[in-house]
This record gives sequence, structure tokens and C-alpha cells, in this order.
Amino acid sequence: MSVLSLKPRHEDVDALMREIGRRARAAARRMALVPGPTKDAALREAASSLRDASAAILAANGADLDEARAKGLPAASLDRLALNPARIEAIAEALESIAGLPDPLGRVLATYERPNGLTIERVATPLGVVGVIFESRPNVTADAGALCLKAGNAAILRAGSESHRSATAIAQAMVEGLTRHGLPADAIQLVPTKDRAAVGAMLTGLDGAIDVIVPRGGKSLVARVQDEARVPVFAHLEGICHVFVHAGADLAMARSIVRNSKMRRTGICGAAETLLVDRPCAGTHLGPLVTDLLEAGCAVRGDAATQAVDPRVSPATEEDWRTEYLDAIISVRVVDGLEAAVDHIETYGSHHTESILTEDRAAAERFMAEVDSAIVIHNASTQFADGGEFGFGAEIGIATGRMHARGPVGVEQLTTFKYRVRGTGQIRP
Repeated sequence: MSVLSLKPRHEDVDALMREIGRRARAAARRMALVPGPTKDAALREAASSLRDASAAILAANGADLDEARAKGLPAASLDRLALNPARIEAIAEALESIAGLPDPLGRVLATYERPNGLTIERVATPLGVVGVIFESRPNVTADAGALCLKAGNAAILRAGSESHRSATAIAQAMVEGLTRHGLPADAIQLVPTKDRAAVGAMLTGLDGAIDVIVPRGGKSLVARVQDEARVPVFAHLEGICHVFVHAGADLAMARSIVRNSKMRRTGICGAAETLLVDRPCAGTHLGPLVTDLLEAGCAVRGDAATQAVDPRVSPATEEDWRTEYLDAIISVRVVDGLEAAVDHIETYGSHHTESILTEDRAAAERFMAEVDSAIVIHNASTQFADGGEFGFGAEIGIATGRMHARGPVGVEQLTTFKYRVRGTGQIRP
């Protein structure tokens, strides 16, 4: 029986979490041996179960939204929380997409023979138990759970209080589908308590049960996880994403990309937060770009050059260049060339996603070589910073660190490796 059915006791959250960890570790050992076709069939069954449970999921989400509105959550947070039939269908389709990916396990990453005749292989294996701590996006329940399972892992999912009902309904539907194909119910466990002590317990690693933590949420959550976790963390603290309109940019293309980068969905981590415009093209490009944003309902905070093109632009402060708005607000600055743009990104950015718009291929290649972010884009929207758009089926998050996983964390990033050494009787002299 999955721990989803357990009722937590506030006085014993640590014991509850240790039991969840014990079950997850046992499930992970089983998941590592499940054949690829069985995992895929189970994920497709989970997608079918999600569709069948759509009414229950929407009812749970409605209750979450009512509570969130009563608490006065901003519109961007409500958008991240909200589900509708189309979004549930998209979640189910993501599960099916993940099922259609190649099995990441058992891949021979390298093989070579030593002079003494030993054959050495480096082979992909599961990470083990992945802990995911998230806030308002209920779809993370399905995406993270499915990616972990595809990679042969078990998942412990801790939803934020604002999405708890929605996440619980999604997790229950998924588990019902997975167990029909013999997968252990404990392979996906949603922490059944809203008690914040559960987060602290996960950060300790649950007596060695958790192998890696992935936080999905606001700056305060991610900062806490990075500060307190005793296990490795895949995370990004902020998505301060930039679009640099280079002197060689096509204006029509720039207008389309800038508008999409900022306004397609303002509350996602891949939304552009700062627009940099090269001074040589500012006379022709800056005014139309700023007007487009303003007319689309975006507040613009700019430097002196930007304020001069439209009286509706408010002054940008030093803090604006460091701000992830997650809202219809953008900061705009005119810079003196590519080097100044790269310097600005290095000074104020968060190493998430940056885009250069230019027809000058040499400038684009230099930008992509010099900008040290997880995702660097030429002539396309920053909103492509997404595992699904990368062909990963979905993502468990965007990692901006430099160890192991970087960029969208998909099934391959949720594996590690081991060495298999084959001999014919060799001994070491």
C-alpha cells in the first residue's frame, strides 16, 4: 500500500518521513530492474488513469484555487496553480511522450580495453531515490514522477500547501495506473502532510534514503534547499533571462521574439526579464520593441535611453537588473556592443537562459561561447527553455549548476553510471 494512504501525525513527522524514505529505497531497488517496455506500458496506463480522473483532479484544483484567491496570491501564482481540461490533457500527453523515449538505462557510455586485457565499460544506471520539493505547479507531480520512473528511480514528492489537493489527486491517479502493470506503489510517494517539518526532514536525506533533491519553486525555497540540504541538489535559484538585440538583428524577427520571450507566459522561469539593445541599432529597434511590450500590457523599466523613447517607461533601478519579475514587467538597457551585453549578463544574470538576436553569425557564435549559462540561444525565444521543447518529454527542473546535470533535467540527467570490468583471470602485480 502506498504511503499516500497514511495519515500524518504532527507530533511524529520525522517518523513518517523516515518510513517514506525506507519505502522509497525499497521501491528504487525494484525499479532499477524493471524492463523498459514494462515501464513504458505503466506510464501509458498512468496517462489513461489521469484522463479518467480528470473530474476529481479539477475539483481538487478548484478547492486549491479558492484557497489561493482567499489568501490573495498574485495572478502569476494563480496561473501556475490553475488546471483545466486542456492542461490535464497536456499532462497526460507528457506521460505518453516520456513513455516513448528510449530507455536511458543500460546504455554503454564508453568502452575500452586495457593493455592487460581488461575490458572496461561505463554503463548508465539509476540515481536511486529523487526527492522533489515544489510549490504551486501541480503538473510537476506527474512530470517529475514519470521522469524518475522512466530512469528507474523512485520519487518522493513534496507539494506546496497551495497545490496539495491537486497534487494528491494527480499522484493517486498515477499510482493507480502504474500498479496495474506491477510497478511498486511506493515508487511515487506524495508526502501526505502540509507540515513544513517534512521539508526539513527531506533535506537531511532521510537516513541516507534520498540520493538527490530537486527544488521547484520560488527563490526562498530554492535558497533554503541549497543552504540546508545534506544531499546533492539539482536547482536554479532564479531565472533572470536576457534577450540581447545585437546590431545585426532583423527588426521584424526581433519584435516577434522579444514579445514571445516576455509575454507568452510571464510566470515561467524561461520568461525574459531583461532586454538589452545594442546601441548601433537602438535608433531603429528600441522604439518599436518598447512600444510592442507596452501595448501588450507589459510594464517597462528602462535606462535613460529607453525612457527617452516613450514617456510610459519608468526608470530602472540597480535592483531591476537583478530581479526575476515572473510578471508582465521587463527591464530594458541600451549597451555598447556584444562585450558590454556579455558583461551585463555575467554581472546580473542567474546562468539560466540567454538569447542573442542577430544575422551576424560570428557575433552569435562569440555570444554563445562567452555566455556561461545553462542554455544559450540564437534567434529564438527564451521560452524554449523547457524539457519538452528539448525533446525530453518533460523536465524535472532546470539546473544552473555545473555538476552532473545542467539545463533541462530529463531522463538522461536522472541517471548516473557504474563501471563494469571484465577480465580473464588478471591479477595486479
